[in-house]
Amino acid sequence: MAFFSSFRRIIAGSSNSLSSSPSSWARHCSTLSSPKLFVSGLSRLTTNEKLQDAFAPFGELVDARVITDRDTGRSKGFGFVTYATIQDAEKAKEGMNAKFLDGWVIFVDPAKPREPRRPIHQEQPQSSSSGSGFTTNKTIGWCK
Repeated sequence: MAFFSSFRRIIAGSSNSLSSSPSSWARHCSTLSSPKLFVSGLSRLTTNEKLQDAFAPFGELVDARVITDRDTGRSKGFGFVTYATIQDAEKAKEGMNAKFLDGWVIFVDPAKPREPRRPIHQEQPQSSSSGSGFTTNKTIGWCK
């Protein structure tokens, strides 16, 4: 019986401390480790300004950027939004995930750190051996 009363006391104490304010609950249960969010499912018509206007109500925006193709300048359909605090980013994630923006449903997730790029190798000869008896020919492909 003493076990149940101490267990009840622990549960009651922790629920009171977390229910005191929504921001404290978000601070304890936040899945974000940085204030940068990845936004996918963007329309090709979405601009940096439209993205900024959509995410501005949730807190202090540092940056809102739609990623574009280098050659064509068209949107690639995703972007990044950075807030001043993790709490603002958490509010934006909850408020904008699976919502419509420019007629498309967007998804908001925590941004992952960028993976380091592999170094670009010098040009290789036309054909090379892989050690298994097969050679690579850029114009034809695999051949024996």
